[in-house]
Amino acid sequence: MVVPIFINFSIVLERVKSHKKRNIIMSILWGISILFCMSFPVNLGQNVRLDLRIVPLILGSLYGGFWSSIFLSALIIAYRLYSGFGIGFYNTVLVLLLSIPVILIFQKYFARAEKRKRVKIAVGLSLYYCFIGFIIFIILRGFSIEYAGVQIIQLIFGAIATWFFIMLYETLIEINHIRTELQNAEKLKVISELTSVFAHEIRNPMQVARGFLQLLDEPDLPNGKKEYIQISLEELDRANEIINDFLAFGKPVINNNERMEVGYQLQRVAKILQSYSLNHNVQIKTDIVEDCWIFANGQKFNQSLINIVKNAIESMPNGGMVWITCTPTNDGFINISIKDQGIGMTKEQMDRLGYPFYSLKESGTGLGMMVSYQIIRSFKGKIKVKSEKDKGTEFIILFPKIN
Repeated sequence: MVVPIFINFSIVLERVKSHKKRNIIMSILWGISILFCMSFPVNLGQNVRLDLRIVPLILGSLYGGFWSSIFLSALIIAYRLYSGFGIGFYNTVLVLLLSIPVILIFQKYFARAEKRKRVKIAVGLSLYYCFIGFIIFIILRGFSIEYAGVQIIQLIFGAIATWFFIMLYETLIEINHIRTELQNAEKLKVISELTSVFAHEIRNPMQVARGFLQLLDEPDLPNGKKEYIQISLEELDRANEIINDFLAFGKPVINNNERMEVGYQLQRVAKILQSYSLNHNVQIKTDIVEDCWIFANGQKFNQSLINIVKNAIESMPNGGMVWITCTPTNDGFINISIKDQGIGMTKEQMDRLGYPFYSLKESGTGLGMMVSYQIIRSFKGKIKVKSEKDKGTEFIILFPKIN
């Protein structure tokens, strides 16, 4: 059971970028783990064998999803059938039929939950699986003190093993996440140190070139040459916008935060982008609860939200709706949601959001979103992204609430 976990965090995550391929590889590894668990059980009497197949089954199902769960269940049934057709086979099939639907129901909650809740879900499912096995075992073979003691042993060790391996898996996820954040922090540190110097040096000759192009744009010029000059000016302006994004990222964040009402700022963002959204056949709807206060800089806050809302508008080439909501949470945060009906994103695309030079737009640089992430984190905010391909995207931003 340790080997699939070790291979996942040392090899698979480093070399396999596709989420689907990672799931396939891990399903195969968990399947091998199940085969070994079933091949080397603990014999506790005549026709009584215990093994810990429940651990790789639960981990593979919770982290891999529906198809991984079906594959692992089919593998267990096939191997048990190969071992012999009898009461043990019926017991295995009935336990899986009653357990897998429950595991798949909780898998949806598991995917969205944090570490502590994930551990509780996994251990609870392990106890449920073992308890169902206990009940079916009694129904098929009858009750006896010896059999009851064996099943209690199975239940206790199954829960302990599940707790241990889910804690190990979640801890390695945290370590991997911290390592990735440190690597990205080093890259962004180098970029931030270089951007200011290079951006100023590049912008100066660009401004000179733009000035001379404007001087060449005389009224009696042929239309063709006027068009060339206009295109050149537009491209210089676009390059200047990219440089401004570089400077915004490389510039140290000035700590001039103050008590700020979120609803008022969100209404301003909606008004600023009203004409832009209408040009794209997009409507902006707001549902904002008043008296939501955070500690932030209003100008920087607006800059970050404008970038995100603008991306939401541009993600709907055929028009649609953008919802902006703001509500306080029970755990002391202000929840800001920006939801669209756009083209959506895959998991791989969501994982790369906020990194420099990554953008889903043909002419995008990714710097605007990177600056937004930096600003939100500077206010001690958290960003969560939910998205489905061709169904839309939702940005959930959490800021610590102040009274």
